[in-house]
Amino acid sequence: MRTHIPPVLQHHLTALRMLLAFTVITGIAYPLLVTGIAQAGLSHQANGSLLTTDGSPVASTLIGQNFALPKKNPWDAKEPLRPDPKWFQPRPSAGGYDPMTSGASNLGPNNTDLIKTVRDRRSAVAAFDGVPPESVPVDAVTASGSGLDPAISPAYAYEQVDRVAKARHLPAAEVRRLVAHHVQGRVLGFLGQERVNVVELNHDLAKLM
Repeated sequence: MRTHIPPVLQHHLTALRMLLAFTVITGIAYPLLVTGIAQAGLSHQANGSLLTTDGSPVASTLIGQNFALPKKNPWDAKEPLRPDPKWFQPRPSAGGYDPMTSGASNLGPNNTDLIKTVRDRRSAVAAFDGVPPESVPVDAVTASGSGLDPAISPAYAYEQVDRVAKARHLPAAEVRRLVAHHVQGRVLGFLGQERVNVVELNHDLAKLM
C-alpha cells in the first residue's frame, strides 16, 4: 500500500535532495577538483607565490613590502620609515604595504597635497640615490592603485644600482646584471609595461652576499 505524501511535502523533499546533491557537487567535489589541479600544475601560484629562505617563507612575489632600516623606537607607530640603502626600494604605498589597508590615497592630480607630496618624494629619492631630481622616474614618487604593487619600472631599478652596489660593496656591473635578469616584458607581448618585481630582485640580491 502506497503512502500518500502531500504535494507540499513532496516539493520540500525534492528541494532537500537538490540541496544535498549540489552541496556535494559544488561544495565538496568541485573545490577538491580545482585544488587538486592547482596543486598538481600550479602549486607555486596556488600557495601564494611564496619566496623562501632556508626553507622558511619570507615574502610573496604578489605583494610588495618596505625595505627599511629598523625603527629607533619600534613601538612608535608614527615614526617614519627610513629606507635601507642596501636594498632596492619599492614605489610608495598609501597603506604602507599593509594588505589590510589596500587602496590608494584617492587624491586627484590637481590636489595641492598630492603635488607637494610628489615633489617632496622626488627630492628625497634624488638625494637618496644620488641622482638629479629630473631623472627620478614617475613610479618612484607615485603609489599604485592597490598600494601593494611589488613591481617597479626598469628605469627606477637601474637608478638604484650604484647606491645598492656601494652600500653592499659589490661591483656595480654585477648588480646591474642582476637587475637586467629580473626585467619582465609585457604580458603577451603587448599588455602593460616592462617591470621589475622588487621583492624577487631583493631576494636574489641577498644571495650575492
